[in-house]
Amino acid sequence: MDYVNLAQKRRFSDEKMQKVPVFASEQMFFDQYCLKPGQWQKVHSHADADKIYVVLEGEALFEIGGEKELLAEGMAVFAPAGVAHGVRNDSDSQLVLLVTMAPKPA
Repeated sequence: MDYVNLAQKRRFSDEKMQKVPVFASEQMFFDQYCLKPGQWQKVHSHADADKIYVVLEGEALFEIGGEKELLAEGMAVFAPAGVAHGVRNDSDSQLVLLVTMAPKPA
């Protein structure tokens, strides 16, 4: 059985958001994104892959398909293939997200 302690895998950097791999296969990836206050993932899209974000800690300002929404711990959001999406940490606290995408981009 392959398992991890997510809290032990968290990693933050003053320079930029950290993408911390948790699990991956040829079909998908499952990462933790760790953002300090003021950090962001720029708005972008994936033509052939869906992405799901889950807020584990903190608050995240998501932009998906031109809509913006502030989500708190325990909330999740879906970014369908081809739809522009991004996230910012505009709070004064750390932000931790679980992120999965399938199919895994090349």
